[in-house]
Amino acid sequence: MATSGKVIRCRAAVAWAAGHPLSIEEVEVAPPKAGEVRIKIVATGICHTDEHVLKGCFPNVEFPVILGHEGAGIVESVGEGVTSVKPGDKVIPLCLPQCGECSFCLNPESNYCLKCQGKQIHHFLWVSTFAEYTVVPEYAVAKIDPAAPLDKICLLGCGFSTGYGAAVNTAKVKPGSTCAIFGLGGVGLSVVMGCKAAGASRIIAVDINKDKFAKAKELGATDCINPRDCQKPIQEVLTEMTGQGVDYSFEAIGLKETMIAALASCNMSTGICVMIGVPNSASEISLDPMLLLTGRAWKGSTLGGWKTRDCMPKLVSSYLEKEFNSDLLITHTLPFAKVNEGFELLRAGKSIRSVLLF
Repeated sequence: MATSGKVIRCRAAVAWAAGHPLSIEEVEVAPPKAGEVRIKIVATGICHTDEHVLKGCFPNVEFPVILGHEGAGIVESVGEGVTSVKPGDKVIPLCLPQCGECSFCLNPESNYCLKCQGKQIHHFLWVSTFAEYTVVPEYAVAKIDPAAPLDKICLLGCGFSTGYGAAVNTAKVKPGSTCAIFGLGGVGLSVVMGCKAAGASRIIAVDINKDKFAKAKELGATDCINPRDCQKPIQEVLTEMTGQGVDYSFEAIGLKETMIAALASCNMSTGICVMIGVPNSASEISLDPMLLLTGRAWKGSTLGGWKTRDCMPKLVSSYLEKEFNSDLLITHTLPFAKVNEGFELLRAGKSIRSVLLF
């Protein structure tokens, strides 16, 4: 391409400080070095994790920073030694990379990667997709089917994959089981889809925003509950509804109160609770150890347990084969310049996923 080897000046949404709107600025994106890939971002979703940073919940994130981690784009150029992708390839940048060499990557039961440490400031979760161009390591790029619509499958970069995988990979939901999902944002609704795909017989959706119930039922929820309408703690309500507690519960909010409630809503013998929501970095949880000693299991899940470079192309193929319809999560499509409007929709609970188009 004509821009290969040159600095590219392009637009990016810069977060200068916590508590302030993003500012559309012109930034310079350097050519990729050895082992790196420069991507032209076509579309990116707005995830609640980005909002957590803007609220100042993660003091380890330094400002100014370019956020965004749920994107899809086209390879513009590659650095020396890059072999897995070439200019023109459609790709998903990976906010959880897969180097293929560290002890975690070599462990078939792990999807984490030890290379997720020490990245320079200004970049977020390796990818910083709130920019027209971004440079990432080759091991943080997954080549996908050229037929994939980038404005749709960008959600697979985080939200959908995280929730769907929490059900099918982390919890390994069994057919005929009962499930409860706390929080019906993009991730929680993706859990609903995963539980349905796994054959769960009862899927109970829990949220204080009743406007999300119609979408939850469309995606597979059998029951919807607003805890504010209940006279008892939600874990007691769920236990009474199911007789002994649910087989699987999922917390997709990030509040310690709902984490404890999700754990307590599981049946005491074999129940599995999966934590997905991202808490404030200062959060600490105190719990009754009997919740675990009686047999419940409490698990965490990062990006749905997928080994990203291996699994992302397969997920895209599954999307193209209509094995799931993540498009139903997209409620708003906005031009990139309206990124702050997208965040306002998120904060007001009016959107599931807003996708920004460059």
